[in-house]
Amino acid sequence: MPSTHKKDKPWDTDDIDKWKVEPFKPSDNAGGTFAEESSFAVLFPKYREVYLKQAWPGVTKALQQHGIACTLDLVEGCMTVKTTRKTFDPAAILKARDLVKLLARSVPAPQALRILQDDVACDIIKVRNLVRNKDKFIKRRQRILGPGGQTLKALELLTQTYILVQGNTVSALGPYKGLKEVRRVVEDCMANVHPIYQIKELMIKRELAKDPELAHENWERFLPNYKKRSLSKRIVPYKVTDKSKKVYTPFPPPQEKSKVDLQIEAGEYHIGKEAKKRIAQEERMEKQKVKQEEKKRQREQDFIAPEENGAERKKKKRKTKVGEE
Repeated sequence: MPSTHKKDKPWDTDDIDKWKVEPFKPSDNAGGTFAEESSFAVLFPKYREVYLKQAWPGVTKALQQHGIACTLDLVEGCMTVKTTRKTFDPAAILKARDLVKLLARSVPAPQALRILQDDVACDIIKVRNLVRNKDKFIKRRQRILGPGGQTLKALELLTQTYILVQGNTVSALGPYKGLKEVRRVVEDCMANVHPIYQIKELMIKRELAKDPELAHENWERFLPNYKKRSLSKRIVPYKVTDKSKKVYTPFPPPQEKSKVDLQIEAGEYHIGKEAKKRIAQEERMEKQKVKQEEKKRQREQDFIAPEENGAERKKKKRKTKVGEE
């Protein structure tokens, strides 16, 4: 039987982008209004009150286009978003929730409003619980910024994201692929891996992506391979313990003798203090005498003449002239 699914499709042309995400319109929502109201509330710090009060009209206007209602409570320090009867996109409330989260984490309002786009997502990375020591945490967090913010700017250009390091979190905003790279770099930085290694790898990948011949090949041979170096060159430990299996005995080891027991065995316990001092001085003088004799022998060795090898030299006979006799 001939195949029926391989038919000509006159509406399917080459100029159609099948991967393009079409924007969600009110006409796409065939179900009508939502059955229940969904709402999210996020607290914000006190120092953000003045900025949020100024930027709130723009946030309200942007959310009204998606049918989302928002309220700013300056008394309790809370931002609330909720659906209304005009809401047509089910994902709009989730985007609004991410928007207020970013605003609470000190992200500027113009950047935070980009989250309402379909191809933009956000990721708030909690980095404080990744490092126990506070001093180490501050130093490693500073590595993400780099000198004059250069490391952060390079990471933003390579991943096409917006990154903000604030307090105990790192907020990232951009495409999904870039957010994945940002999270990997930040977590590795908190694990004491400098971001410059990942930045170098991302730069190489960006250059390789421009070559169409390498699109379906493995790039491992082009990427740098950093070997882990051990800081300690010592192989043998300082204290070598005997780990060989010993014969099991139910009895505990004998108790070590105390200083008093050793004095009783040597017969020094009942001697007076003056006698102990005299004995200790005599032992000291005896040790000094032995060392002096050893040093004297070493000094005298330099003055001993070396032994000559071989027999005595033969005397040469003098040649006599014939004319003298």
